[in-house]
Amino acid sequence: MAQTVPDRIERKIVLKAARARVWRALTDAREFSEWFRVTLRGQFQPGKEISGPVTYPGYEHLVMTALVERMEPERLFSFRWHPAAIDTKVDYSNEPMTLVEFRLEDAPGGTLLTVTESGFQALPAARQSFAHEANSGGWEEQLRNIERHVAQHPSPRA
Repeated sequence: MAQTVPDRIERKIVLKAARARVWRALTDAREFSEWFRVTLRGQFQPGKEISGPVTYPGYEHLVMTALVERMEPERLFSFRWHPAAIDTKVDYSNEPMTLVEFRLEDAPGGTLLTVTESGFQALPAARQSFAHEANSGGWEEQLRNIERHVAQHPSPRA
């Protein structure tokens, strides 16, 4: 019997920073690029696509592309993308995209950031498990990255 891949990943972290600071780290493309290890061109805007080369060691041959869905200041930022799209010989453009949501809430000592990625079961069966597993570990690392980023840069960049 085939094992069912979970449809979503959810990770939470309390960041020792105000919601406004975390919001800027998430939604300013220059700041997002720093901690996410990508060089995005342009700015995040609902309904618009943004992309740029990945700067994570070993993945510099890839380009990250995201379609921004929602931006509700200091509350919700979301985009769609093709998860674990790392094989340059594969055209992922006809595959469904997963939805990545960053939710912000007040928490004692800072801001609770919840990252949810959903839609894995809509991916082609052959990619579901790999994409879910890769992104599960990836979100763990990205939460550590944003935590370090807001700690090292407590004030928004000018």
